[in-house]
Formats: sequence, C-alpha cells, structure tokens
Amino acid sequence: MNIHKINARDLPDLWFQAVHDILDCGKRFLIDRGSYSGQTRLEYDYFIAHVKYPGTQPLLPDIPPACGIPNPVEEEYLLGGGKYKRSYVEYIMTGHKEPGESYTYGERLTKAPITGEKRIWWDRENKEIIDRREVDGKIVFEENGILYLNQIEWVIDTYRKYGERNNQMVLQVAHPTDLTLLDPPCLRSIDTRIQEGQLSFFVYFRSWDLWGGLPANLAGIQFLKEYMAGQIGVEDGEMIVESKGLHLYGYAEDLAKLRCMKV
Repeated sequence: MNIHKINARDLPDLWFQAVHDILDCGKRFLIDRGSYSGQTRLEYDYFIAHVKYPGTQPLLPDIPPACGIPNPVEEEYLLGGGKYKRSYVEYIMTGHKEPGESYTYGERLTKAPITGEKRIWWDRENKEIIDRREVDGKIVFEENGILYLNQIEWVIDTYRKYGERNNQMVLQVAHPTDLTLLDPPCLRSIDTRIQEGQLSFFVYFRSWDLWGGLPANLAGIQFLKEYMAGQIGVEDGEMIVESKGLHLYGYAEDLAKLRCMKV
C-alpha cells in the first residue's frame, strides 16, 4: 500500500497537487457500490496532506482561463446566492436538514442527541461519568423532550474554560449505525488542537471526491475553523487532511488532464 503525502501552501495548492499526482499515482478501481456504481475511478491507496496556510484567499481552486474549463466549485455554492438556496457553509455549520436528506454534516455537528445511558447519567447528575453542563439553549438545548449537544459550541466552551492542552475535543460526524445507510457520511471526524496560539484541524474522510468534493469540503471546514478560533480567542492554524478513499471519477479525468496540461 502506497501512502501518498503532500505538503501544500494553501487549499488551492493542495487541490492542484492532489489532482496532478493522482493522474500518475492513482490506481484504477471498479466501483462496486455507492455513488457511480459500475464505473471506474482513480484512487489513492491512502492520502495525507499538510496545509500550512489554509486560510489564504482564495479558498477555491485556481483555474487559468487558458484551460477553458469551469472551476469545480462555484463561489455561490460555497457562500450562497444565485441558484443556490443554501450555502455549503450553512450545510456544515447549522442543523438545518431538508426533506429527503438522511443527514447533514451540520446536523451531526450542531444537533447531536444525548440518548441512552448518557441521558440517564445526565439526568442523574452522575459527575463521575458525565461532564454535565447547564442546558443553556446554545451548547446544550432541549426540543420536544430530547436533549441535544452542539459539538461546535461545546468544544469552544471547553477550550475557553479549561485551556489548550486537551486531547478530547474531537468533532464527531460518524455514528456506528451509519453502516445501515446506503450512502453514509464521507466526513467522519474533525479532530482539533491548539498549539502555539493557533487552532489546527485534523480531518478524516472515509471516501472523498477529489475534483469537486475536496475543494468545497475544505473551504467550508476552513470557515468553521476560523469561526471557532475567533470564538476561542486564538489564531487560525494549520490543517492536516487524510483519506483512504480520495478519488477522481472517470468523468473528471479529462478535466484534470486539461488543468494539469497533461492532454
């Protein structure tokens, strides 16, 4: 198994290097299940990238006009407006879910139900097991008798109250029962760390569309990181991203070759 590593200056640099290298280093696989089942895709065995300055503008890929191809992600898709009723940033940072959506990343991050034994321990105020906090309507809130946790605000509050050396502050997207979904979340977790006065993210995707998914995902996650850093009172930091399934679908191969001038 080949572990492909990239050191990137910013998000557009990461995207370009990953697209460029997969054309030479990716392995071709037949898709057995999920999106584009029956087609083939180029995929890294395992991918890891270190982005030093992910907040550098622009966040979206750089496509020279001479390439004659559109940007894989429209700015309106990221920020909203035009033909997009909902911005991708909203999809990540709010709990809103449209009919027919089995999940959103924002729902998982901002409206996680506290159920089962955890709810029992919470109600019993079992402080030996549960970090029980006030139901304040923001960090912890109740709707129709169900108690919910906003992970983003909980992590912010914890860093502010207890300091930076804390290895517990992971934003969890995955649920064990996601195995029952035909299309479970690709983003599984965003781990966090504050070091040298900067908030950095460690992001893991189980499967990841390189052409359009990666740039949209990381731009949205960067907005989240900047928000959290500002609320905590630290600087925006670095980003390390990983995936065992970063891939380029067949339809995007010709576009990738045009962008990398490998036609």
